[in-house]
Amino acid sequence: MDGNFAPWQQRVFEHTLAALDGERIGHALLFCGPALLGKRRVADALAAHVLGADREPRIAQLIAAGSHPDFHAVSFVPTKDGTKLRSEIVIEQIRTLSEKLSLTPQYGDAQVAIIDPADAINNAACNALLKTLEEPQPGRHLWLVAANPARLPATIRSRCQRVEFRMPPRDEAHRWLVAQGHAERDADEALEAAKGHPGLAASWLDDGGMQLRREVHKDLAALAKGELAVVATAQRWAGDEHAALRLRHAADLALARAAGLTDVAGIGKLAAWFDAANRTRDLLRTTVRADLAISGLLLDWRGIWTRN
Repeated sequence: MDGNFAPWQQRVFEHTLAALDGERIGHALLFCGPALLGKRRVADALAAHVLGADREPRIAQLIAAGSHPDFHAVSFVPTKDGTKLRSEIVIEQIRTLSEKLSLTPQYGDAQVAIIDPADAINNAACNALLKTLEEPQPGRHLWLVAANPARLPATIRSRCQRVEFRMPPRDEAHRWLVAQGHAERDADEALEAAKGHPGLAASWLDDGGMQLRREVHKDLAALAKGELAVVATAQRWAGDEHAALRLRHAADLALARAAGLTDVAGIGKLAAWFDAANRTRDLLRTTVRADLAISGLLLDWRGIWTRN
């Protein structure tokens, strides 16, 4: 129904739409699958349908403006000091949502609530959400969007019907990327880097992630040869908002290099460095000094090649 959907999104949309219209699906849905495959986009389109946007232009306008009284979106909200967004969805948000869902719909006979990302709901909020799931009212739709549904309690997951988003076939992903205006070679390179994930590949192509990957590849090669200073390189890697992505690319490149080796010891060293790179990426979310953590990692990288 939406010509702008990617093919895999269109399939999920049509299947779920038919189930909704045929009343073969419950009030609680869990839209799950890898990030960047379009889960929220499909959920929003389905919500618009349930609320009657395809029958009444004004409803579509209200939804687009974020002012439809029967459509509720729950996500991260600012902290008390307003300087940043919270990193989790808290109980006050779920209680407010439950109160809204208890009210009579103002347009038609339906309300839709979307919680995204649902896998960021904290424990207290999950307990409050469970009560809402256990006591559904007619015409109330409560939909969760999660890239990591296993983080949700089993009691929540068991009360939701899953709407699964799966990775599309490689050729379909490639055709879609080319249709978005990317060159054949660039689409191939990005899909290879993203392990076949079209949404991630598109993100890297659109936002400079592939250029960053090439730079990381060049840096690692120069570090291995002793042509770059470790500390200066670490400071550059940690010097902007792309530090975590650099480490992700570095870990992937190390794994790819290990795949081309036959030496068991060398493979083991690269595998260990892959794990260390991912641990360092996790450390960036703490108070650790990023440049020091990355310096140690890059020093180990140089050590792998200077000892061989």
